[in-house]
Amino acid sequence: MTDQQTKPLPPTLFDRVDNSDDTLFYRSPRLVAHIDQKTIDALTIFYREKLRPGANVLDLMSSWISHLPEDLELGTVSGLGMNQAELEANPRLTNHVVHDLNAEPVLPYANLSYDFVLIAVSIQYLIRPIEVFAEIARVLRPQGQVIVSTSHRCFPTKAIRAFQQADLEGRLQLIAEYMRRAQAFADPVVDDCSPPNADPLWIVSGRRE
Repeated sequence: MTDQQTKPLPPTLFDRVDNSDDTLFYRSPRLVAHIDQKTIDALTIFYREKLRPGANVLDLMSSWISHLPEDLELGTVSGLGMNQAELEANPRLTNHVVHDLNAEPVLPYANLSYDFVLIAVSIQYLIRPIEVFAEIARVLRPQGQVIVSTSHRCFPTKAIRAFQQADLEGRLQLIAEYMRRAQAFADPVVDDCSPPNADPLWIVSGRRE
């Protein structure tokens, strides 16, 4: 890594309007969709193209819907999120755990457990992303992939300053930088999967080396 890449990211990037305990904010279930149906369909199509039958999948920052193809038979689908009711309502999960990554970025899973780790339209809430991506690398098998999808909606009081103030290119570069600083992924790949006349959808993927 270059000197610039090893230099810590400015802490101000991760400031939020509401820095209170996240468990308070997510205490009540929010059974809502954060992207519209056309964009959900586009994300599901992307997953269908990338995920393989029988794969073990970790859905990080999960909720009541994982956007996975209904007819794709997977192995274990683990969900890690902030609200018990939301996770219990998700029919695709084979197991789940309530866990606050901003308080404790260490993942409660064994090394080399998963083929894919997904973060769907929620990356903007992480305040310790480098630690989280190092953990993602730990639980991924060699050549496994992390797939981060992002759009333009968020809970504004909980999204980090970097996402509030950056343009699209800046947001995508920041996600890629998280992966690079974990020092375990090949160069990230960015896909624009935005459907016409719908919410935008950009996906940043990294393969575990």
